[in-house]
Amino acid sequence: MSTLTIAVDDLSGPDIAAFLDEHLQDMRATSPPESKHALDLDGLRSPEVVFWTVHDRGELVGCGALKRIGVRHAELKSMRTRPARKRSGVASALLEHILGEARRSGFERVSLETGSAEFFAPARALYSKFGFVYCEPFAGYRPDPNSVFMTRDLLA
Repeated sequence: MSTLTIAVDDLSGPDIAAFLDEHLQDMRATSPPESKHALDLDGLRSPEVVFWTVHDRGELVGCGALKRIGVRHAELKSMRTRPARKRSGVASALLEHILGEARRSGFERVSLETGSAEFFAPARALYSKFGFVYCEPFAGYRPDPNSVFMTRDLLA
């Protein structure tokens, strides 16, 4: 039986602030500044964004967000799993939850931008496993050798 709980988070706690700061530090270490598209706390507090955290017996182990970018189109943002919990099912459970919430919210497509470096290979594999396919840049992104773009049709 799973001990994971996934809930909308208001981004007010110090634990999520620290968790997201680690995420931004990883992005700075692996992507040049012009290719870093991770949202900071203020960006995640935007009215177009819903943000979830994953806890396991009270410990913060993951997070992710969905940003409305069109009437029926959303962008997956800020997916992160605590390094010690990678490959333990946290990201899969969260992504399944977010895709379900996207469908319930009336979105027909979810897209994402992630890195092209080897560091991001596990993320790209996860997204592929969940039916995301490579696509052209969307929503104002431009072609970038440090980025890949993926999308998933929720109606299929």
